[in-house]
Amino acid sequence: MDRSRALRALMLLWLIPGLTYAGDIVHEDDKAPKLPGCSNHFILVKVQTWINNEEDSEFVGVGARFGTTIQTKEKYASRTPLSLSDPSDCCTAPKEKIAGDILLVHRGRCKFTTKAKVAEAAGASALLIINNRKELYKMVCERNETDLDINIPAVMLPHDAGVSLERSLKSGASLSVQLYSPDRPLVDTAEVFLWLMAVGTILCASYWSAWSAREASIEQEKLLKDAPDEFLKMETTGSGGVVDINTTSAILFVVIASCFLILLYKLMSFWFVELLVVLFAIGGVEGLQTCLVAMLSRWFKRAGETFIKVPFFGAVSYLTLAVSPFCVAFAVLWAVYRRVSFAWIGQDVLGIALIITVLQIVRVPNLKVGMVLLSCAFLYDIFWVFVSKRWFHESVMIVVARGDRTAEDGVPMLLKIPRMFDPWGGYSIIGFGDILLPGLLIAFSLRYDWAARKNLQAGYFLWSMVAYGSGLLITYVALNLMDGHGQPALLYIVPFTLGTLLTLGWKRGELTNLFTKGEPERVCPHIPPSAQ
Repeated sequence: MDRSRALRALMLLWLIPGLTYAGDIVHEDDKAPKLPGCSNHFILVKVQTWINNEEDSEFVGVGARFGTTIQTKEKYASRTPLSLSDPSDCCTAPKEKIAGDILLVHRGRCKFTTKAKVAEAAGASALLIINNRKELYKMVCERNETDLDINIPAVMLPHDAGVSLERSLKSGASLSVQLYSPDRPLVDTAEVFLWLMAVGTILCASYWSAWSAREASIEQEKLLKDAPDEFLKMETTGSGGVVDINTTSAILFVVIASCFLILLYKLMSFWFVELLVVLFAIGGVEGLQTCLVAMLSRWFKRAGETFIKVPFFGAVSYLTLAVSPFCVAFAVLWAVYRRVSFAWIGQDVLGIALIITVLQIVRVPNLKVGMVLLSCAFLYDIFWVFVSKRWFHESVMIVVARGDRTAEDGVPMLLKIPRMFDPWGGYSIIGFGDILLPGLLIAFSLRYDWAARKNLQAGYFLWSMVAYGSGLLITYVALNLMDGHGQPALLYIVPFTLGTLLTLGWKRGELTNLFTKGEPERVCPHIPPSAQ
């Protein structure tokens, strides 16, 4: 792998959001006033419809701060006829009695609580309010309201869903709906598989990085063994295609990543996401090709070592030429069919290959650089998930990760798995940065262990892997405790991983060496003592 490909992979490092996310079902909002009779959580509500006794579309609304709570079990939720309010805003009493039906009304002209009181007085069993926008809106009470004894549930629907129901009712069709808000399972298998994918990716990439470093070291020793004295006095240079991060680039990570995140947030649109898809597909092709060539070269060594000159690409091995069409076709098929239900498999394959490739060619030379990089990433994650709400009135990282204001299901620089046993569906996701950035430090620990000839228990790699896995596990615990609200995974991973290496290095008396040189003390047997 040449240095230009290493630099391209390094550039993709800045396109990486760091977030673990499962989707919000229960919403808490301290800014919305809580009063007696108006203290419900904001919950998402499933609205299953039947048209002329045939099951039809299912919509999702949001429950109001006031009114009775929504049934959580589908089997206990009653199927109730739906009626259209006349007048449509339900600010005054309907012209006809509702007799237990669910009332469909438009937003506007009076308070939400007024609509609910009028509907309840007319005999409605529940209230569906059509929003004037596609987005959902939290229905709250005003601070001066006191008479809030409302005994029917109220749910707001997006504009397109409400208009669809209204159109069916006006056409004379018979509609009935079922309202319920199922609980999300405490643990979903998607989170277990994401954990295994993240840990397994770092494990594979670390061993590949350490193996490459060992082979480069063996080759260097062979050259030094018979080299002339003049050559021995020359400074050794790093292996081609490997990029060592320094403290300056580690600090610049926050600036560049933050600028790119703001750019994503401000320019988030269909065409901008399409551009990201193209960039990700190109990076995925590079990563998949690199991984396949590395694996297949063990069996097809001659094809991997025989080169041909290709215009614009230079010397390319026959093995690379053989696997490249497959990699390009795989990425193109994913890009074209990325909206189908199983496209997440292709995205994860390309993403994992890209992460492994970057971890192979981008390296942390010592613990000092690793500490600066992870500390900057730690602050970056916290700021853009939590603190950014103060300036942008929403979490910038979460908005970008979800792909809000676009027709896409999030940006492609994520690993994602569908929540298979979650009644709400959706995906559990983890940002590339939550794997790649700690992985740089973990791969460094394994290279150090092998250079120092340490076994697993006496080394640093095993314990840094345990620390990373524990930190990611705590992230998912926090994710479930926070009802699916997006969590900055590095908030938990960095203290575990970095803290473990610093503590072990200090306890073993190797912290200074880890922090500065990044490799064990050793004497080169090929250099005379006078030259050392």
